[in-house]
Amino acid sequence: MLPGTIAGAHMGNPDFRVGGRIYATLWVEEERIVLRLVPEQQALLIEAEPDLFAPVPGAWGRRGWTNLDLPEADEETLRGALLAAWQATAPPNLVAAQEPA
Repeated sequence: MLPGTIAGAHMGNPDFRVGGRIYATLWVEEERIVLRLVPEQQALLIEAEPDLFAPVPGAWGRRGWTNLDLPEADEETLRGALLAAWQATAPPNLVAAQEPA
């Protein structure tokens, strides 16, 4: 688990929080994870892997919230996306403490 992460629940689905803020919500029945990214990260991931990533519909998606289709994602893609969401959400001092010196 990423530093400072606490597991919780959001709308009946498991979620992961850092600094009191959700950075990922797992939609088990839909086999997807929703990630909190900055819009620039979202655009890069969608451009690189359009079959895996898609913005959440509406205003949430325009703010960077992104769907990742889990059945098609490999472990490396999932890990990278979760790390990006964690970095976009975690307090800056926690992110800085995790960066290599």
